[in-house]
Amino acid sequence: MQSTIDAMDDELWDKLIQDVAYLFDDLTLKRGFQYYKQKRVRPFAVTDARKIITLVEGNDDYSVVIDLDNLGNSRCECPVKGPCKHMAAVLMHYADMQKRSLQTLANAKAAASLQRPASPKLPPGAASMLARQDLLQQQASRIPEAGVAEWREFCVSCTAPLAHTSRTPGYAEKALAAILKYKPSMSPATEKLFLLHAHLFVLETITKPQGPAQTTFVSSMGYFAHMTVTELQDSIGQLLTSALPLRVESQQWPRAMEILDYLRLQMLSEPRARSREQPYFRIAYELYWEHWLEPNLSDNKLYEEELDQLRTAETELGTSLSRHAWLLAQSRMYFYLGDDPPAWAHLRTAADTPALQPEDLLGFLEPLYSAGDWDRLVNWLVQTGPLLGSRIYGNLKDYSSYWDAVVAQRPESEPLMWSTLSEMLPLAGEIYGEKLLIHEKWQVWMDYQLANGKEPADFRVRDLQPLEKHAPETLLPFYHQAVERFVLDKNRQSYKAAVKLLKRLSKLYKKMKQEERWELYIHSFSVRNSRLRALQEELRKGKLIT
Repeated sequence: MQSTIDAMDDELWDKLIQDVAYLFDDLTLKRGFQYYKQKRVRPFAVTDARKIITLVEGNDDYSVVIDLDNLGNSRCECPVKGPCKHMAAVLMHYADMQKRSLQTLANAKAAASLQRPASPKLPPGAASMLARQDLLQQQASRIPEAGVAEWREFCVSCTAPLAHTSRTPGYAEKALAAILKYKPSMSPATEKLFLLHAHLFVLETITKPQGPAQTTFVSSMGYFAHMTVTELQDSIGQLLTSALPLRVESQQWPRAMEILDYLRLQMLSEPRARSREQPYFRIAYELYWEHWLEPNLSDNKLYEEELDQLRTAETELGTSLSRHAWLLAQSRMYFYLGDDPPAWAHLRTAADTPALQPEDLLGFLEPLYSAGDWDRLVNWLVQTGPLLGSRIYGNLKDYSSYWDAVVAQRPESEPLMWSTLSEMLPLAGEIYGEKLLIHEKWQVWMDYQLANGKEPADFRVRDLQPLEKHAPETLLPFYHQAVERFVLDKNRQSYKAAVKLLKRLSKLYKKMKQEERWELYIHSFSVRNSRLRALQEELRKGKLIT
């Protein structure tokens, strides 16, 4: 065993790239790169026979032997027959020890294709340009029949000249234009899948830079990069909300599953910004299920298989797992299965972190509302309400509107609405108060305002008009107590405010046909405060006393 590793010259490096490109598919290389980044490869040296013997940690520890002189003779103890992610991870580790480009190795197929020599008869630069165009045309011609791994190689080749440009808003447009320039004609389903993959690939290049920039997470991107991501997300959303004709082109299901594998991996390894996890690929994952997969399914098998894939991913990704996205994805699969209790349990766990957003919960309500599944929607409103009310989320009007729809269809669910909204206080105070007024629970509304120390000045006149019209007696203590507090301030401005309220009290007593009671009160009030000259002046100006 050598104590040191001999340096690899350029010729051996080029040969390694060619061998890796021939033996490994693109997805295996990407997974191997992930394993390498997770430090799953045990330390190793190179034998005198130029072989690497080491262990790679996964669900189990697998022994790997890499023959550097004849890569095809390499082997791994894992169940995969042939080149696998464990072998790829070891090669990544070896390339790093040699100070070689991991990005080039991870994209070996594209890199190997670009290593063809240029014709010496052409001017400098022209040969490589023609060779590149020839490569792209060859790759493009295979797109209609190729798998997603080869699609990715094509995208890498198309965007190679942009690899070192800044991620300004124009970057995404240029990258997509470079990819679509050579796009051949395809069937409708194939074209939609390819367009989605192209957009996702560009999104990945912005949010998950490779090489030295890989530690620069999305959270530290500049304003223009964020604009680019937002534009891309909008385009992806528009694409995914249109139908995918998988029932007509059922032969495209394998491609759809390859894209699902890609989306899942990207979603579960999204970079983090402090305590939050970026939802760029998770949003696409959810739309992909909602609009492209779920409408084309005839049974629950794929949901169950996806749950298995998600559970496996927890072990494979380890500490790089985006746990929030992982929990929400499982919740969504249970939702599709109609198995709500575990879906709620996963959401409650996700709510323990600041990453949970209103749309994460409201996204489960809209499909039930659209389907008119009122009984199930009631249960989801009861379960998700406290999660929304457990932190400052601001506007809860969307959540409130679902309750309006449910109560209109299922009046017997109204007590559940009140108990749920009560549990969401104080952050749900605005919608709770609005609903009390809508449902004409005047006294409960007033008790709630008094308990929260509200003043008449906290409300516009029109806000209190329903009570003045339908339940004026509930406003009497509200106004009387406020008048007394104004008097205690003992300044002209407060006296003016007290007089305004007294005028409104006068109208309330008149509406209740209790003018005599009012006269007794205003006389007593005037006498009791006779020494307050400024107040007496304001009372006279307001024509409340003579």
